[in-house]
Amino acid sequence: MAKNIQFRPRLSKEEYEILKSHRNNNNIGIIGDTHEPFCHKGYRDFCYEVFSRFGVSEIVHIGDEVDNAALSYHESMVEMPNAENESEQAQKAMEKWYETFPDVKVCVGNHSALPFRKATTAGIPSKFLKTYEEIWKAPPGWKWDLAWEIDGVLYEHGTGSSGISGARNRAVANRQSTVVGHSHSFAGVSYMASRNDIIFGLNVGCGIDVDHMAFSYGKNFPKKPTLGCGVVIDGGRTGIFVPMDLGRRNLYKF
Repeated sequence: MAKNIQFRPRLSKEEYEILKSHRNNNNIGIIGDTHEPFCHKGYRDFCYEVFSRFGVSEIVHIGDEVDNAALSYHESMVEMPNAENESEQAQKAMEKWYETFPDVKVCVGNHSALPFRKATTAGIPSKFLKTYEEIWKAPPGWKWDLAWEIDGVLYEHGTGSSGISGARNRAVANRQSTVVGHSHSFAGVSYMASRNDIIFGLNVGCGIDVDHMAFSYGKNFPKKPTLGCGVVIDGGRTGIFVPMDLGRRNLYKF
């Protein structure tokens, strides 16, 4: 389990009682895009603390667990590590996640899939490729799939859905409550009701190191990454985004 946790939220008595009342339910913790090895150094402990507060029984990683920057189809800075060095760094980072969270359902993201996309470009048949579990030497409790459904809520990376309404539009298209990541700049939850039901779209944000050169492409973007994680409680009826307080007003060096 995580050690030296530094995130210590202050809860009112009323907030604590509300949280305590939910801990006996099937609560799901959702890790945002981590893009290892370029994740914020405090993000893993932050997720651990939040999930402990809510007493989650299952954990989903919303995808892009690794960045695979060296395999990107876009230009990258020459100072970035090559594919071998990056994968070695990512492996070490993933092993820390394995230690903290032994059982995780991972949604395949667009960055997750880069090795397979490169293989397709090169004309390499799938029978010659390793699985995600094999590539990242994952323990038995870690599983990858395009999407997961738990208590009627769909969890998927969200590739193809972006912008402030991305999560809501995904839920509408799926006709069920949906949790996504992918779009780093917008996080939060939106509810929609009909005569028959109520559903939500939840974007859980990300956990990236916003100052790393891997994300320098966003230097001049007015919208910056929103760090945080998600929780779905009440057996899938309620979605919550928990922002990560970085402790400074100006979050970005670039």
